[in-house]
Amino acid sequence: MVSTVVAIDVGGTGMKCALVDTSGQVLHVERHATHRERGPEAVLETIGDVAAGLVRTAHDKGLDPKAVGVVVPGVVNEDGGIAVYSSNIGWRDAPLRDLIEARTGLTAALGHDVRAGALAEARIGAGKEYNNVLFIPIGTGIASGLAVNGHVRSGAHGAAGEIGHIVIRPGGPQCGCGQFGCVEAIASASAIGRRYGENVTAAEVAARAEAGEAKAQQIWQESVDALADGLLAGIALLDPEIIIIGGGLAEAGGLLLAPLAVALDAKRTFHARPHLVRAALGDEAGCIGAALLALDRLESS
Repeated sequence: MVSTVVAIDVGGTGMKCALVDTSGQVLHVERHATHRERGPEAVLETIGDVAAGLVRTAHDKGLDPKAVGVVVPGVVNEDGGIAVYSSNIGWRDAPLRDLIEARTGLTAALGHDVRAGALAEARIGAGKEYNNVLFIPIGTGIASGLAVNGHVRSGAHGAAGEIGHIVIRPGGPQCGCGQFGCVEAIASASAIGRRYGENVTAAEVAARAEAGEAKAQQIWQESVDALADGLLAGIALLDPEIIIIGGGLAEAGGLLLAPLAVALDAKRTFHARPHLVRAALGDEAGCIGAALLALDRLESS
């Protein structure tokens, strides 16, 4: 039987799930709705149901499930297996690792979704040739994960990497965190669409900017400039060899990365210039990272 791990990436609206063998090959993929509107307890129950269902699916396929990896948004205590807080889902101090182990009978690992994405990009994605990798997905929010020699740093309280909440425009738009002028409040995909108005998405703003519309170009350039300030702070603190841009906004490709590189170069003084590239694993990074966390826990147990 093929040894396998269960991987689950929990988002605000959906869960990306997979069965992955010990070499990292994806053997089976599923998608499930998170249904966060039912409340945090119901979401926790759903995660347990999905994990148990994937274990059954593995057995049905003649596979040998060995461990489960689950990654979630918010503040996460990886060592304790606790989902400390998520503004998107609403839980506080949820013992998610224990819940998964009780529901599946398997060893489980709990991680942070963005840090898991950083782990995947660092080990098998765009950063696999580098020792110091900073991964920044830009979507509804902006966060980051730092991988050093293939291992991700989570900080003393499980909250490392919140680059989106660096204030770079004091007195600017209010952020969901309560501060004013955070990177996320100006340069996230949701902020770009909101600042343009007219129920337009960030992708549409990008397309209009590329087509030469003045309003879209101004908002896009302001967003790029704000993002460059956030990256500069990250470079000053972390000195990465490579910065990998992921998330929905990365789909803009050169329309984002080219002006971002120019803006970053204009702001640098003593800072070494890291490589600036688009993510290689797309929206699968978190799920693949969850599998890697499960494999790591197997090896250490």
